[in-house]
Amino acid sequence: MGIETATLFAVAIILATAALSTALAFALMGGKFLEATARQPEMAAQLQTKMFILAGLIDAIAMIGVGIALLLLFANPFA
Repeated sequence: MGIETATLFAVAIILATAALSTALAFALMGGKFLEATARQPEMAAQLQTKMFILAGLIDAIAMIGVGIALLLLFANPFA
């Protein structure tokens, strides 16, 4: 197995992990937001603001993974 093949496997693993972890994080965050809003409806606006900030951070982590995967794919430092 050459370095190019290993790099392709690494890129696939990075992208799959980024997609799966982002989906799980959004699902957990949405569920917890709905639970918290159901318990205390008067805090819905504050909770929604914090949820959107957390959503941006979750997406940022996934985009860093995508950036690293694209770096390995198109400008492979190992080849």
